Amino acid sequence: MNDKTVKETRITMSHVMLPQDTNPAGNVHGGAVMKFIDNAAASVAIRHTRGNAVTASVDRLDFHNPVFLGNLLTLKASLNLVGRTSMEVGVRVEAENPYSGDITHTASAYLTLVALDDNGKPRDVPGLILETEDEKRRNRAAIARRALRMEERKKEKICRNDPDKCEL
Repeated sequence: MNDKTVKETRITMSHVMLPQDTNPAGNVHGGAVMKFIDNAAASVAIRHTRGNAVTASVDRLDFHNPVFLGNLLTLKASLNLVGRTSMEVGVRVEAENPYSGDITHTASAYLTLVALDDNGKPRDVPGLILETEDEKRRNRAAIARRALRMEERKKEKICRNDPDKCEL
């Protein structure tokens, strides 16, 4: 299993927003954008592992600007962090007005995906080679997010096991 660079697995996907993606006012549903984000993140993870990978969590999803009927939605996704069996993928979403050429930053998301073997069990993934200062910065931020996720999981476990000690 050879380690891979971020650029080897990054992807860019584009979709024209059609009527089935929108509400009656012509705004694209957040859920439609979320589905595209999940597909982009999974594509990166599958490209990195060359095997099945599933979404384990969405650490953060922020909507910044609306998307409208007819916009070209572009998703840029890349790995930020690789663990033993899991990966954090960052996704940036932009909407382009095809007539004016104006591009707006629509959403950003961080997703954790887990690689699975043929029996549906977590499996080891290739390491990640960080080449640029931007990749190293994103990796440091992902490590900090991972530490926060682990701390939250500890608190959630305490709450499940003993509600009187719950500090959420």
